[in-house]
Amino acid sequence: MTAATRRFASWPAPFRWTTYVAAGLVLLLVLLTIVSVVVVRRSWPQLDGEIEIQGLQGDVQVLRDDHGIPQIYADSMHDLMLAQGYVHAQDRFFEMDVRRHATAGRLSEMFGEDALETDEVVRTLGWRQVAEKELTLLEPATRDLLDAYAEGVNDYLADRSLSEISLEYSLLDLSGLDYHPEAWTAVDSIAWLKAMAWDLKGNLDDEIARALSVAAVGPARAQQLFPPYPYDEHPPIVQQGGVVGGVFEQDVDGSGERLPRPPVGPDVQRELKGVQQVVDAMPALIGKGDGIGSNAWAVSGDLTASGAPILANDPHLGISLPGVWTQVGLHCREITAACPLDVAGFSFSGVPGVVIGHNDHIAWGFTNLGPDTTDLYVERVRGDRWQHDSHLGPMTVREETIKVRGGDDVTLRVRATAHGPILSDLDDDFGDLAADAGDGIADDDGDRWDHAVALAWTALQPRPTADALYALNLATDWRSFRAALSDFAAPGQNVVYADTEGHIGYQATGRVPIRRPGNDGRMPAAGWRSANDWSGKYVPYDALPHVLDPASGMVVTANQAVVDDSSGYPYFLTDDWDRGYRSARIQALLERHDDLTVGDMSAIQYDDRNPMAEVLTPYLLGIDLPAGYYSDGQRLLDHWDFHQGAGSAAAAYYNVVWRELLQRTFDDELPEDVQPDGGDRWFEVVTDLLTRPGDPWWDDVETDDVVETRDDVLEASLRAARDDLTARQSPDADEWSWGKLHRLELRSSTLGESGIGPIEALFNRGPWDASGGGAIPNATGWDATEGYDVVTAPSMRMVIPLDDLDGARWINLTGESGHAFHDNYTDQTDLYVRGDTLPWVFSPDAVDEAAEHRLTLVPDAG
Repeated sequence: MTAATRRFASWPAPFRWTTYVAAGLVLLLVLLTIVSVVVVRRSWPQLDGEIEIQGLQGDVQVLRDDHGIPQIYADSMHDLMLAQGYVHAQDRFFEMDVRRHATAGRLSEMFGEDALETDEVVRTLGWRQVAEKELTLLEPATRDLLDAYAEGVNDYLADRSLSEISLEYSLLDLSGLDYHPEAWTAVDSIAWLKAMAWDLKGNLDDEIARALSVAAVGPARAQQLFPPYPYDEHPPIVQQGGVVGGVFEQDVDGSGERLPRPPVGPDVQRELKGVQQVVDAMPALIGKGDGIGSNAWAVSGDLTASGAPILANDPHLGISLPGVWTQVGLHCREITAACPLDVAGFSFSGVPGVVIGHNDHIAWGFTNLGPDTTDLYVERVRGDRWQHDSHLGPMTVREETIKVRGGDDVTLRVRATAHGPILSDLDDDFGDLAADAGDGIADDDGDRWDHAVALAWTALQPRPTADALYALNLATDWRSFRAALSDFAAPGQNVVYADTEGHIGYQATGRVPIRRPGNDGRMPAAGWRSANDWSGKYVPYDALPHVLDPASGMVVTANQAVVDDSSGYPYFLTDDWDRGYRSARIQALLERHDDLTVGDMSAIQYDDRNPMAEVLTPYLLGIDLPAGYYSDGQRLLDHWDFHQGAGSAAAAYYNVVWRELLQRTFDDELPEDVQPDGGDRWFEVVTDLLTRPGDPWWDDVETDDVVETRDDVLEASLRAARDDLTARQSPDADEWSWGKLHRLELRSSTLGESGIGPIEALFNRGPWDASGGGAIPNATGWDATEGYDVVTAPSMRMVIPLDDLDGARWINLTGESGHAFHDNYTDQTDLYVRGDTLPWVFSPDAVDEAAEHRLTLVPDAG
């Protein structure tokens, strides 16, 4: 890791506190120990009885089950949203407050100078300004709900001290933070949608990786690292239809490539490394967008035991504590035109309504479509002017003031071209690179220029995505479902559908730019050529792929290609699909039965078979190792079924071999920024290389007078893995355990990363031994460049039978509460790790029967 990378990754993993804050917190531990019970419990929410709330129009009932999951009943939409805001603040206001500071670029106000780089990135991207503009685009009904939600949050905050809001505030207050939360606003809610769009932004990392790979090894060999999607082995989501007259119609019929050379020379390639470090600066709280995928599918009644559709979903995101989702039910007591909502599912704290779930008519789930909605442009610049064709015009320049706890204010100068904000200005090494380049870099026209890298991204264009979420909650059939999603601009999603009338379907969403010929978005483009600009047009919503009741009786989405490249689909969505291993496995498991049940769906979500192991293991078994110590590990693979249960010794050995193989094959030639993470793209790369034992990639260029081959690398990897596991776990190979390597540790992204052991122990939990792995339905992803710990995972799991909504099942990664030591802080995690789920009741009688706590919110009599 370079010095710049370490600086940009400084918050929150690990969060390095300023010395005075750390010292203050340590001194406060003694005091905290004395009053721990009082302080810890003081912020816990009232779950029973009655509370008077200003602004309510009538009584609201909040019923919670034994896991603290609220079901809210009201007589008006205003009261329902106000109550959701109040309940979200009860459970997770500190998380909400940190999120809004993050999306506004204001973390430094709370956490000091070590959060500054993150704030600079967010301020440069301008998320808050975009959210403010989006608010003006929303329908009045959506705006009313956002305002009612904010009213509920602020009712909760009214007259509460910091210690009455959360334990984190108590510690920050005692450490000297002069702070009280500001009133919540509608913009605070909208801004979090920008963070999720960043988390699921598409192929920006791949775009940089291509350019850096080409610079390192040339276009031909770099092409091996980005193989084409395997359509024959892994079918796309929509396998029928085409575009007619600009509209996708599901019932109509519907060659080799080389990487282009980068638009500029090696110095700009180094600038791109800096941009990658800027991208990596974003904390886990906001999202990395790396290694993230999801599973969602719906099957028709023809394939189920009940004869009714079943829908399943498990989005894969970075792990956090508390988890990204809260569970909730929102119910109008009487369904009327004025109060039409009856919905339950997963929500974001800070955002009204339900994001994923079901109402009384339809169910829906999301996976990331991953369309190419970002492009990097290498700009020719002179001072604050940039070239566009023959014109040298001014950049847009603004100044941002960032307040820093314990330090002086920082003024950030943000520059932008017509393409977007300049990210390379954020790289600390940029000035050094400019100096290295002398007066500039000579380009193909012989002139000399300085260079900058700008980001074009559709999520920076204000759009009313919040309208889509509200409309989706109210949709009652396929037509209203599709109409709702027409406003869903970013992030582009695959949305799976099922309804109580027996239908299943799929709709792609998102605002996808139409590029001009010659710029396919796969590599950074020369920004000085107008031919590389986006056309200003976008793929029409009606032309995005969709299907209702497909002939196969199922829709399976796991981030794989949406349509076959040979289908004649006229619009470019992306070439950087997930490689389809998860989707192929899910489809194969579904096709085994025509009497599928809710339990079958849960079992598929927890499936842990490694698809690469089936390919690689025969080659590993073909290596002749000396009997005894080294062959003991190899022996484990002989009858392995390729499943990666937490207790599997074979899975432990295989994954250590896999990591060693990647390092020994690619470390000598690829730069640090593009080393293999071991994900599904590398499955494809290595599968191809295994068939060519003399390929140059196998050779270690750092060894003199030796040309290594495939079997040399395999043998060295097998031996090294044996040594590594002996040191890590046991000399007895039968005692090895995948779960002891592949551990799930839940960490608070703020105080849980303080670097102070006793403080971290208050908020962090785990580790748990995890099964699964990357590119597996049970997608507990790990990064081969870092180790074996879980870094991404299913953030929740849900299964919904459309004939019996009380028979649905769900589970969260953590728990409903954001309060450390509360019974519902991580009470779902043990179940989650085992592959278990909770009952998810929906009907009023079933909710009432499951209720363990009953709280009534009443209008303030004053």
